[in-house]
Amino acid sequence: MSMTLSRQQRFRRARASVRAVRQFVGDTLAEWGVSERRDDIKLCASELAANAVLHGVPPGREFSVRLAREDGVMWIEVRDSGPGCPVVQQPDPDAQSGRGLWLVRALADEFEICDEGVGKSARAGFKLV
Repeated sequence: MSMTLSRQQRFRRARASVRAVRQFVGDTLAEWGVSERRDDIKLCASELAANAVLHGVPPGREFSVRLAREDGVMWIEVRDSGPGCPVVQQPDPDAQSGRGLWLVRALADEFEICDEGVGKSARAGFKLV
C-alpha cells in the first residue's frame, strides 16, 4: 500500500516569495524526513517560483506550491493563473538569466508543464531511494 503525503501553500506575487517557497519546501522535507536530494529539490522549487513570479502570475494574484511524496517520488508543483506556456531554452553562456527551467529539467528525473485551462502548472519529480 502506498501512502501519499501532500502539502500546499499559496504565495504572493513578490520576489520575497521565492525565499518563502524555499523555506516552505525545506521545512516540509525536514518534517517528512526527506534528506536525499534536498538541495536539488529546494533549488528547483525556487527556480519554478521565480519563474512564476517573474513571468506567470498576473498582478494582484497568487501562485500555489504543492509538494507531494508518492511511490518513491517527491513532486514539486508550482501553479499560476497567468497566460502563456513557458519554454525550456538552451541558455546562452553569456546570458544573465534564462537558465531556470533548463536547470530544473537537468536536475529533476521528470519535468512537465501542463496547461490548466486557466494558467499552467510546472511539475518536477525526484526519485527517492
